[in-house]
Amino acid sequence: MSADTIPLKIELAGGLELLFDNEKKLNVDLPAKMEDGAAANINYLVEYLCVHCMKDPRREMFQLNGTVRAGILVLINDADWELEGEGEYELQPKDTILFVSTLHGG
Repeated sequence: MSADTIPLKIELAGGLELLFDNEKKLNVDLPAKMEDGAAANINYLVEYLCVHCMKDPRREMFQLNGTVRAGILVLINDADWELEGEGEYELQPKDTILFVSTLHGG
């Protein structure tokens, strides 16, 4: 870990792990600052995961309009992201972010 990165634990469930080569847990060293110099947030993390970690080309199954697609529950350290500011939540070292798909085919 350096001052330039934020170590995060990423967990994927509900089928999302299929987009990430069946990995249910990822350890990510996220750049601490976004391109505009602002502190890294959840929306930045989602983009980073799509570019650097996702193996499946169906990015729209995880990300839409700059954030997670509807139907994906996001927990930040076991708390609903809606309580933490959603995509604008500024990530902290050692945060655990859980993404769970609540969508099921039919």
